Amino acid sequence: MSPGTLYIVATPIGNLEDITLRALRILKEVDLIAAEDTRHSRKLLSHFGISKPLTSYFDHNKTLKGAQILEKLQEGLSVALITDAGTPCISDPGYQLVRDAVAAGISVVPLPGACAAIVALSASGLPTDHFTFAGFLPNKQGKRKERLQALSSEKGVVIFYESPKRVVASLRDMLEILGDREIVVGRELTKMFEEFLRGRVSAVIDQIEGREVRGEVAILVSAAEEDVEQEAPPLEDLLRRYLDEGVTVKDAVKRVVAETGLPKGVVYAEALRVKG
Repeated sequence: MSPGTLYIVATPIGNLEDITLRALRILKEVDLIAAEDTRHSRKLLSHFGISKPLTSYFDHNKTLKGAQILEKLQEGLSVALITDAGTPCISDPGYQLVRDAVAAGISVVPLPGACAAIVALSASGLPTDHFTFAGFLPNKQGKRKERLQALSSEKGVVIFYESPKRVVASLRDMLEILGDREIVVGRELTKMFEEFLRGRVSAVIDQIEGREVRGEVAILVSAAEEDVEQEAPPLEDLLRRYLDEGVTVKDAVKRVVAETGLPKGVVYAEALRVKG
C-alpha cells in the first residue's frame, strides 16, 4: 500500500476571506484534519461547509498524536495539518510531524497562505531585503534580555511575535538592550481593528502604555545602526578610561550609554571584551 500525503495548510490569521481556493479543496478531500484546537477549527470548517474527521495536534500531545497521525499516513490516508491561524510550523506545532513524515518517506506538500510575520513586514515600511524571524520571546525577563542581546547585532529587520499581555514589558526590554530603534508594532492583523504603530521604541511605548492591547502582536525592529562598528575605537577608549579609574563594569556601561546613546547591549559586550 502506498503511503498517504501530509498537507501543510495555511489558514486565515483573521479575515476568513484570506483562505485560498486550493486550501478549501484540500480540506474537503483529505481523510483527516489535524488541528491545533479542534473547537476553533470546527468554526472555520463549518463556515465553509467542510465536514471531515478532526484530531487534535498541539505542543502537549504532539508525541502521542504525531505517532498516531504517522500511522494513518503509512496506511495510505491523506492528512491536512492546520493551526489556529496562519501557516503551521511557523511558531506553531508541526515541525516534528513533518520531520518524521519525511524520514518515513511520506510526501509532504505545503500550501502557501497567510503568515502574520510576512503580512506585518509587507506593510511595515521597513527594508524587506534581509530579515530575521525570531518568533516569541521568552516569558521570563532574564531569558528575554539574553535573547534580545543575542539578536542585537542583526543587520536586517528582526520580527517577533508577542502576547498582548507582555508587549509593553518586551518593548521596555528592547529599549534597554537594543536602544531606541525604529520599530513597527502590528496587531489584529487582517481584522476589523487592525492597527500599526510606528516610531522609535520609546515613542511606541508611550502610545501603547496604559491601553488594553488585544489580539496577537507582531513587533518589527529595524536593523542595528550601521555606524556602531565605526564608533568602536572611541567606545573602547571611553570604557578603558572608566575601567582604569576603578569603576565597575556595570557603572562604566551606564555612563557610556548615557554619553553616547549607544544600545546598552552593544556597550556591555564591548566592556566585557575590554575587561578581558
